[in-house]
Amino acid sequence: MELTEKLDDYGKPAWIAVMILGFILFWPIGLAILAYLLWSGRMGCWTYRGPGRWHNSDENGESFRSRRRRRRRKTATSGNSAFDEYREETMRRLEDEQVEFEAFLERLRHAKDKAEFDQFMNERRNRPPTEGNGTPDAPEAPPA
Repeated sequence: MELTEKLDDYGKPAWIAVMILGFILFWPIGLAILAYLLWSGRMGCWTYRGPGRWHNSDENGESFRSRRRRRRRKTATSGNSAFDEYREETMRRLEDEQVEFEAFLERLRHAKDKAEFDQFMNERRNRPPTEGNGTPDAPEAPPA
């Protein structure tokens, strides 16, 4: 699957271009590519599943690209087992830190949204009441 790995390196725009080219050349080819993209999850950006929803992540926050890198890393060795162990441990630690950082960013976004909403509600509560025509109640003028 050299071609799919190459297209994955270029990202979604490359897959979309190949699909469009397939539709132009012969429509069943484009349809087959579209079906493959949907089936493999490469175009799953519309599935809203947590903090990584814009990065095509799964439930654990792991992106398609990082899963592919991890698979490739398991097969590629340097020949030095001590270095391979060190590299695996370092990569595992970095991936864990990335997941923790993304969770922190999600909590930060949530806190910011909550603060903005609370501020809106406070401003709404402190607004003067309005009449039926949408203007604030004006105090009545004393009779002359």
